[in-house]
Amino acid sequence: MQKDDLIAKNPLRIFAQDGAGKEITQRMGLVMARAGLGKTAILVQIALDNILRGRQVLHVSVGASLEKTKVWYDDILQDIAEGAKLERPQEIRDAVMRNRLIMTFKEAEFTRPKLEERLNDLVYQNVLRPACVVVDGFDFAGAGREAVADIRELMTVMDLQFWFSAVIHREDNRVSAAGVPAPCHEVDDLFDTVMLVNPVTDSPSLSLDVIKDATGCVKPGKALTLDPSTYLVKKA
Repeated sequence: MQKDDLIAKNPLRIFAQDGAGKEITQRMGLVMARAGLGKTAILVQIALDNILRGRQVLHVSVGASLEKTKVWYDDILQDIAEGAKLERPQEIRDAVMRNRLIMTFKEAEFTRPKLEERLNDLVYQNVLRPACVVVDGFDFAGAGREAVADIRELMTVMDLQFWFSAVIHREDNRVSAAGVPAPCHEVDDLFDTVMLVNPVTDSPSLSLDVIKDATGCVKPGKALTLDPSTYLVKKA
């Protein structure tokens, strides 16, 4: 398989456009799941889709090491290369090295002003001009609505896509009217797209369910499938 084929067949590519199929530059997205069900892997695949389409990505890891995040990319790239039988896998790896930057924050240090300062530094120093920022490990349970609203404002000001992950706790049954579970049930209106990873009954597979999309690119209720061994996203 060639690089262009991989781009065209990636089911996550749908989130690069609106309901009319027009490419959009701004989207506030959220991937939710219980611990260990592939949230980081999905964020990495969203980042890779952007990179393959020629966009630069900032991967923000809150509370995790740089090396741990790099391993996720290495493993996902290896699984993609083997599964798609890529003819030139090194071409993809080179693109990732050129167009992705991993940045780590301690949990208490991740704020809109600090993120904005670092983003501006990257742009002004001509290090990276990201079109997409993925944030893994943000503490929605401890953060207030204002913190999330600040990030959405930053998305608009800097014309970015933002994708977050959030952990669902089995014992917390709170849920919004739109079906978004805690700890994001009170900020779900700030997100354009919300996806939920669910185990599939009587199957080893995992389902990636779109429970909200305000851009029209996909109808709520649409499901993709995750390979439980690699967490690669596939069409249902």
